[in-house]
Amino acid sequence: MTYRHTNDIAPFCVLASLSSCVLFASLVSADDWPQWLGPERDGVWRESGIIEEFPPHGPPVRWRTPIGGGFAGPAVVADRVYVTDRKVGERERDPAKPFERGTVPGTERILCLDATDGSVIWKHEYDCTYTVSYPSGPRTTPLVSAGKVYTLGAEGHLFCFDAATGKVIWFRELKKDYQIQSPVWGFSASPLLDGHCLICVVGGPESVAVAFHKDSGKEIWRALSAIEPGYSPPMIYEAGGKRQLIIWHPEAVNSLDPQTGKVYWTEPFEVRAGLTIASPRKSGNLLFVTSFYGGPMMLRFDDSQATAKLLWKGNSNSERKTDKLHSIMSTPFIQDGFIYGVCSYGQLRCITTDSGERIWESLEATGATGNTRSNIDRWANAFLIKNGDRFFLANEKGDLIIAKLTPEGYQQLSQTHLLKPTNSMPGRDVVWSHPAFANRQAYMRNDEEIICVELAANPASE
Repeated sequence: MTYRHTNDIAPFCVLASLSSCVLFASLVSADDWPQWLGPERDGVWRESGIIEEFPPHGPPVRWRTPIGGGFAGPAVVADRVYVTDRKVGERERDPAKPFERGTVPGTERILCLDATDGSVIWKHEYDCTYTVSYPSGPRTTPLVSAGKVYTLGAEGHLFCFDAATGKVIWFRELKKDYQIQSPVWGFSASPLLDGHCLICVVGGPESVAVAFHKDSGKEIWRALSAIEPGYSPPMIYEAGGKRQLIIWHPEAVNSLDPQTGKVYWTEPFEVRAGLTIASPRKSGNLLFVTSFYGGPMMLRFDDSQATAKLLWKGNSNSERKTDKLHSIMSTPFIQDGFIYGVCSYGQLRCITTDSGERIWESLEATGATGNTRSNIDRWANAFLIKNGDRFFLANEKGDLIIAKLTPEGYQQLSQTHLLKPTNSMPGRDVVWSHPAFANRQAYMRNDEEIICVELAANPASE
């Protein structure tokens, strides 16, 4: 494998405030966005002083930086932005039918940008031939902690970098190390850091979940077997007096001891096409998962021990005739006994936690038509990020929306268009990458550029 590394400035010091958390042994300050779904891995943006509505001509774009293709969202820590992408040569072409696996040479890159102006501080690139379906680029969000950056590429290249200089600290090639093939849609589950364990969804016999030492890359434990590993990020929740690592693969929802890999409990849940994607969500003693074809399942944690029981499941096994919530990419949000999420054809829905009863649905956020007889709206998507008493929704059309989600309905407060949809693989042009929110700004990317958008209520006084 060929590596190319560029360091464009002198080494700098990444400043971060460390705090204990159930997901990390240490975390950066709450104003950062250091991993998938933010500082606490829950899709909540906790900064205050954010605009109530967008200006008539949209919020100011502080900078734009050209990048290559990818579904991976950025991570932001202090004054640095980390994002991954993919480049192909002028003579190389992705398959005409993106659902089919091809063999396309190219390179994956990790870019470290200055958060103030978008300039490239360092970059690392390596040869990476894609064999996956939808080969636009990397899928997982970089993870930044204690001066290190961890990245996982679409073909299983797992890196640990020095966050300041981009120096490679350690590297694992998961396909080679575990004698496996890439999942159909690539390695897509954003890694989780817990103490000294970097936990990844890998695949193979007894290695669906693998913990690596964060400082050396040495395997600490491996666990679980499944025909396909799925794409859902690992999550850690406190329940039954235990910290439980939730691994949702296409055959079951599983709970493990995050430090040893010991399996606490398993609840069978067969998911078609390996489509376990959305992150498992906990609310109180409830654990919720949702899939595109089979719909949702709600489990109830035991209050006194590390076990869980089935509370309810969806009644439909079709993405066209859905009764509750059949999500594909977007992770739902749970609050006050209600679940808000995007269904299979772009329907933003509200359902109850106790039974999954549908309260309302709206197509306004995704801009879908609701035509389930056409592929035009199939997989129509919007990501949900909570800030205060409202939500910021980033939809696949490149729009950012401010809205309130309550049992009474969907109330759109403001909307602006920020990014050109550039990915045409699903049969229409889309933006399918999760944004980051930090420094009272939004960081969003498509397959051509990453932008920084000002969202402070009074930016001049910052």
